[in-house]
Amino acid sequence: MITILKGNICYSEAPDKLKIVEHGYLVYSENQVLGVYSEFPEDYLYFKITDYGDYLIIPGLCDLHTHAPQYSFRGLGTDLELLDWLGRYTYPEESKYAQLDYAVKAYNIFTNAIKHSATTRACIFATLHTPATVYLMEKLEQSGIVSMVGKVNMDRNCPAILRQADAKAAYNAARSWILDTKDRFDNTSPIITPRFIPTCSDELMRNLKQLQEEYALPVQSHLSENMDEIAWVKELCPQCETYSHAYQQFGLFGGSGVPTVMAHCVWCNDREIDLMTQNNVYVAHCPQSNFNLASGIAPVRKYLKHGINVGLGSDVAGGCHLSIFRAMSDAMQASNLYWRLIDNLYEPLSLEEAFYLGTRGGGSFFGNVGSFEKGYEFDAVVIDDSKLLTTNPLSIRERLSRVIYCSDDSAIRAKYVRGKQVELT
Repeated sequence: MITILKGNICYSEAPDKLKIVEHGYLVYSENQVLGVYSEFPEDYLYFKITDYGDYLIIPGLCDLHTHAPQYSFRGLGTDLELLDWLGRYTYPEESKYAQLDYAVKAYNIFTNAIKHSATTRACIFATLHTPATVYLMEKLEQSGIVSMVGKVNMDRNCPAILRQADAKAAYNAARSWILDTKDRFDNTSPIITPRFIPTCSDELMRNLKQLQEEYALPVQSHLSENMDEIAWVKELCPQCETYSHAYQQFGLFGGSGVPTVMAHCVWCNDREIDLMTQNNVYVAHCPQSNFNLASGIAPVRKYLKHGINVGLGSDVAGGCHLSIFRAMSDAMQASNLYWRLIDNLYEPLSLEEAFYLGTRGGGSFFGNVGSFEKGYEFDAVVIDDSKLLTTNPLSIRERLSRVIYCSDDSAIRAKYVRGKQVELT
């Protein structure tokens, strides 16, 4: 069935090219974009138009990295660095998800929040607890968004209450969870999730690679977020040239048949950048988290110049907001600081580029997602920016900029995922 939306349409044609069609027509059929038109297309004369007036219509936003069980303590502990923050806040909170009653309450709050955000696709960490993780997947399926959810794996260097008995026990639990969930949902699927190298033994990493190959699943983890973390990995893996090679040695760092997204990548060196480029590893840039936990400023412009795929992550609760609009504005601010304070050869990100990262850049991890070009999957968000009052006439680009910097979820008037409208009431 063909459907037509009318409004001020904005989408990325390239990292530095924003396409704007003022009072245009967006045509899609089922889950596929057919085209965007400045004038009403006569071929679709007899199909219904949903007229959104002067609202903005943009592709759905993509969150390449967030932690569902951490949503309940966002905004806490930002006076700490990563490893201390994990010990004082994250691990105690995640241990509570052994109790399904607690997980139900917490995940209901999280999924309601992400449902009412502008996010339509997300890569999400759960905990190691299978019943709680399955419940999260069920709630995400009901929310209407498309998600990849990871049952976290840890068998060393973490509290006993969160440590799996051994690598074999972790493998058996992960395999059982995968078999239970991989074909169960329409929009929710499992993703292989070693938390990070310090909490995963070599045997566990080999077992996760076996599962990845057996079920052809993507991979998500953390990379080079914090200097102390990097030094720790060097101690644990003295045979590895870099942190990236600690994943690569197990075949869990991109390459053929291993779609991989690594969060942060703040301190990757040139050898790692070459490996990321060769293996088509995605970077989930999480600027707010990197600010809050004093991790540093990721060299996003450098990654883009090397052809690395970069998307944005909210990284709750390192980040305090699920909003990918906020991640866009933070990414621009971070790039300003990188250019001014670290290396003036890497110019700041433009509005067009930040918007690209939060839509098409991250969306490509899910396929043809994040744009309104013909053949893309149809995800869209309709924004009413009328509450952002001004005394000056603004262009559509200027209005989009103010949405990115100033709006909140209350501005969302409609949300579509894979061609279906999400019920927001």
